[in-house]
Amino acid sequence: MNAHPQAAAAKLSMTQVLLCGAMIVTMSMGIRHGFGLWLQPITLERGWTRETFAFALAVQNIAWGIAGPVAGMVADRFGAFRVIVVGALLYALGLVTMALSTSGLAFTGSAGLLIGMAQSGTTYAVIYGVIGRNVAPEKRSWAMGVAAAAGSFGQFLMVPVENWLIGHSGWQNALFILACLALVMLPLAFGLREQRAAGVPVQQQSIASALREAFGYRSFQLLMAGYFVCGFQVVFIGVHMPSYLKDQGLSPQVATYALALIGLFNVFGTYGAGVLGQRWPKRYLLSAIYALRSVAIVVFLSVPLTPMTVYVFSAVMGLLWLSTVPPTNAVLAQIFGVQHMSMLGGFVFLSHQVGSFLGVWLGGKLYDASGSYDIVWWLAVALGVFAAIVNLPVRESAIPRAAAQPA
Repeated sequence: MNAHPQAAAAKLSMTQVLLCGAMIVTMSMGIRHGFGLWLQPITLERGWTRETFAFALAVQNIAWGIAGPVAGMVADRFGAFRVIVVGALLYALGLVTMALSTSGLAFTGSAGLLIGMAQSGTTYAVIYGVIGRNVAPEKRSWAMGVAAAAGSFGQFLMVPVENWLIGHSGWQNALFILACLALVMLPLAFGLREQRAAGVPVQQQSIASALREAFGYRSFQLLMAGYFVCGFQVVFIGVHMPSYLKDQGLSPQVATYALALIGLFNVFGTYGAGVLGQRWPKRYLLSAIYALRSVAIVVFLSVPLTPMTVYVFSAVMGLLWLSTVPPTNAVLAQIFGVQHMSMLGGFVFLSHQVGSFLGVWLGGKLYDASGSYDIVWWLAVALGVFAAIVNLPVRESAIPRAAAQPA
């Protein structure tokens, strides 16, 4: 008997899963990738410090991470459809209240808590659970690469759009428009509505047993450690690089192009990682990605800062940006199977979001304290070396188990 809850249910077509899943990730990730563009207009108009804005986005990332395992449990048990619908509604509500917030506390509640919880139900962990249950194992890493590439395309597409909306409609109206766009995820959720066959045992491995098994397994712990670094690096750069470049005398347009280039090249990087993950040991692929990130940052900080060096750095980082996502989730499916994949992916992603919280918050905190981002840049380099090392011992084979007991 198969080990996951939809084992005997009719599977969705791979094309349908990839199309609807990719479009949901495109919208959800595309909107969030442009939040750094709001830092200066909002803090200037509201009279807030950068730390106030950065703390709200730090809370967003940690809320996303904490809600992720819960969203994953619900999606594994009842299907992704309901989770995505709730997530899309929370996303729209969060963007509207983000525009209306006049205090740092309200801004933290909207941009932080609401949007963070919304992202937990509309991004990778939930979508990858559907992919894992409906795509054959030999195509799973590739399919996850396609979904991750869609999120990257969302960044490439949405960052210039969001910059244009801020410039032509004002930052508040831009958020209202994005709230309407977030509701597009509602009809797309119907394409991921899985059918459960009657009379099929719901579970063979309990949630408690799955968690004990995963958290007691060394490779799961190492994947979590690496993902922590991923979150720290990408969210620090995504949120603070526009202000870093402006502080160095470069025009805001350079930052917009830089974020768009990260998104564009991330399309190729994430898709390529999915393809390579079918052919190479994923632990080596992950180690190489983290090591190359550190090298890219060191070179960027060592050469004269010009628009061209910014664009080259953005292109290189784009190739490495979310390329950790397909191999990390594919390894989880290989080790533990797909029954609890969304939940376990949510816990690994929680580690990612703890890193994201520290990356975005320390970026603002240390900038306000020292007037420079240098400390955080070099911390990102050191953490990249650490992540490259800890991924090497990961064991990718299926975890040995005794015969599964029906619930």
